[in-house]
Amino acid sequence: MVNERTGLRSALVLGGTRSGKSRFAEGLAARSGLQKIYVATGAAFDAEMADRIAAHQRQRGDGWQTIEEQFDLPGVLSRECRAGRVVLVDCLTLWLSNLTFAEKDVAAETAKLCEAVRALSSACILVSNEVGMGIVPDNRLSRSFRDAQGRLNQDIAEACGQVIFVAAGLPLLIKPNPHTDISL
Repeated sequence: MVNERTGLRSALVLGGTRSGKSRFAEGLAARSGLQKIYVATGAAFDAEMADRIAAHQRQRGDGWQTIEEQFDLPGVLSRECRAGRVVLVDCLTLWLSNLTFAEKDVAAETAKLCEAVRALSSACILVSNEVGMGIVPDNRLSRSFRDAQGRLNQDIAEACGQVIFVAAGLPLLIKPNPHTDISL
């Protein structure tokens, strides 16, 4: 979010499945008082996903302009992030999944996204799943995806001015952190 005191323009909101991260991000955008732009990265490939998308739409309510984009997040951010607006991207995990199944160069696309986030001059919130806190998946594809998600989250966290972790609906500010002088 834009904070005149610190100059922060972007926030990464992380959390597990059903942690409340999307609800928190939507509330953060709503409290900004800015025009709300929602960038949906998911696509309804089946009825269950269509139901999830509809539930998210009902949850956030009216007052949002929605843009559906499964691949070109850097382009959307460069077009849509401007004064008087807050852009919420939900979520980077589905974006990564889209890139993976389309056999795109995930590292190159991540680098482009990080560059776009660093160049922002207005408010942007990115939502992503923290998938590395559970059991080790039992198959190569799932382990590869978990690893790619972890790298993506690290890279985006470095590019963003703020990082918030949400668990059980409760936010914890990770970055900026006044306790960065950690040593033995």
